[in-house]
Amino acid sequence: MVEARGLKEPKVRIIMLRGRMEPQINYFLMEKVSKEKIEAGLEVLQALKDSKLITQLNSCVHCGLCADTCLYYLTTGDERLIPARKVDIVASIYKRYCTFTGKIAPKLVNARDLDDETIREMVDLLYGACTMCGRCVKHCSIGVDIEYVIRAGREMLARMDYVPASLQATVNSALESGNNMAISDEDFLDTIEWMEEEMQDELDDTNASIPINQPGKDVLYTLNPREPKFFPLSIAAMAKVFHAAGESWTLSTNMYDVTNYAYFSGNPDHGRVIAQRMFDEMSKMEAKKLVLAECGHGIRANRWEGPNYIGEKFPETITSVELIADYIKGGRIKTDKNKTEAIVTLHDPCNLVRSGGIVNEQRYILNHTVKNFVEMTPHGTDNFCCGGGGGQLAMSEYNERRLKIAEIKAEQIRKTGAKIVATPCHNCVDQLSQINVTYKLNVQIKTIAEIVADALVF
Repeated sequence: MVEARGLKEPKVRIIMLRGRMEPQINYFLMEKVSKEKIEAGLEVLQALKDSKLITQLNSCVHCGLCADTCLYYLTTGDERLIPARKVDIVASIYKRYCTFTGKIAPKLVNARDLDDETIREMVDLLYGACTMCGRCVKHCSIGVDIEYVIRAGREMLARMDYVPASLQATVNSALESGNNMAISDEDFLDTIEWMEEEMQDELDDTNASIPINQPGKDVLYTLNPREPKFFPLSIAAMAKVFHAAGESWTLSTNMYDVTNYAYFSGNPDHGRVIAQRMFDEMSKMEAKKLVLAECGHGIRANRWEGPNYIGEKFPETITSVELIADYIKGGRIKTDKNKTEAIVTLHDPCNLVRSGGIVNEQRYILNHTVKNFVEMTPHGTDNFCCGGGGGQLAMSEYNERRLKIAEIKAEQIRKTGAKIVATPCHNCVDQLSQINVTYKLNVQIKTIAEIVADALVF
């Protein structure tokens, strides 16, 4: 049971990493890999410009501490899915092609050829068995940045054109249409107009609005395309918060997508194109501040990775969570916590909390907007991933595995006794909604903006 295995403290476990176990699930029956593709993949390792990567590849001591931090191992018991094995497969290729011993006596250092078998296993382990949550990094005995190695392995596969088709399709939609769900401007504007009318009726205030394409505002706000596509009430919720705060803000039809799935696919060229669009739109709209919607990886991809992608510092960039906390602290919005009496718990998105350091703001908000807030165990930077990160929600090939690893999150929620689960990430909202149905939790899933909107006093 997950209750017995998933929530205990990590323990040291000695693990041998030299066996070659076949992937349990093999969705990629590929043609024989070409020499050109192999060379493209090896360029990631052979450039020898990234001393950080080389350090990580040579540092794992196979202590096994990462095993008891990983959703995939905890829920399956499959040693092939241990994070150190994922490091090992990338390291074995580095040893084979970039070290003297690996070139002349590969078996002595567990070096592997980058062949069809290795590539199939890489795809299965690096894309299909990792949410890139970083929890293993936090518990690594010597600080190996396992997530960083996973990203390098994914970049190798991306250069060889072995990104899972469903994940690449999401990236292609963003590149071709400007948002990852290929929502047309007409549909987007119809949704915004509908939400604006609903908000005006609810507040009985014709001045309540959702501004579009208005340059010179203080705030350029972004959205996760899941909002106009599936969760339009989230747009209205944040619009109510802006209205209550008297904020000067706007959306842009040209670039509102906070996500960047190229961060997950591993293609830096695609990531650069998407990040540049956001940067350019900020300049075009002449806004003072870019406010990132509730999306864990979108926040990371813009605020921290964006400048790395384009080689230029972004304008002032903050999250909506930080902004709302500032509104409450500064008295710009008034809230009544008694409006939500049900027990509320919080799921911490990995990229926002563990990787981004935004831990206290959402807790400050909940303590001012709900009557009964309880924490999960564990929580904060040690919380478990929901299972939807790393592009998993976009990869239908791994749906069964994704919902299997969600057992741990379902058990965490059950133990809180909560009736509402709040989370500042729309990817997490989607995964938690599926967990809710799969594991019959009978809870509501809400964003932070929705929680705040329910508590507003106008």
